[in-house]
Amino acid sequence: MCLAIPVLIKSIEDKEAEVEIGGMICRISLWLTPEARVGDYALVHTGYAINILDQEEAEETLRLLREIAELAEGEG
Repeated sequence: MCLAIPVLIKSIEDKEAEVEIGGMICRISLWLTPEARVGDYALVHTGYAINILDQEEAEETLRLLREIAELAEGEG
């Protein structure tokens, strides 16, 4: 199983983007998503943007991931 996480693209330089992941800023590759633009949400797996999401879908996915994390914290 693999996990891809929605991230917000903050800036783009060549084929790399600076994105926000859980409050942290990271760099990812845009080689697989040349259509990506600043302000888009990208679905990222292993450092590569693999798809562009609409804002509603990205926010719902992030909400579900937060909910899962909170439930896991309550269990441990």
